[in-house]
Amino acid sequence: MRHIIAAAGLLIAFTSQGFATESQPVDTQPPEPQHRLVIQVDHNDRHTMDFALTNATDVIEYYRGLDQTVAVEIMACGPGLHMLRIDTSPVKERIKRIRESASPSRIQFSACNNTKENMEKKEGRPLEMLPGTMIVPLGVVRLLELQEKGWSYVRP
Repeated sequence: MRHIIAAAGLLIAFTSQGFATESQPVDTQPPEPQHRLVIQVDHNDRHTMDFALTNATDVIEYYRGLDQTVAVEIMACGPGLHMLRIDTSPVKERIKRIRESASPSRIQFSACNNTKENMEKKEGRPLEMLPGTMIVPLGVVRLLELQEKGWSYVRP
């Protein structure tokens, strides 16, 4: 009798595995932002840089108030690259504060590598960008590709 009960137990154990569902991994990626904005900075002018940063923070705060998220990218090229250079940025402290306070929205700062390489040749030394700066091959191509993906474009 014990053999019958043991066999029945094994039968139940093996057949019930077919009905078990695999647990799905928990998605640890943040959800895609509901809104996407790219802002171009191409002037070495503190007012233009501050205006771009104000636009970014205003958009982040607006959507935070609606319980929505936004991805913002500020893309610096040409003379505007000074915005993201460690040695010449007049707004580096403000950028640091914005990065720290953007969550759950996202803010990214990108620098045109073409501009960076031209400045390095002219100055005869490598340039260091602010921490977290993403280097893109060509700023204009980055703008084009983001707009093709549905990002809104602003140039202060």
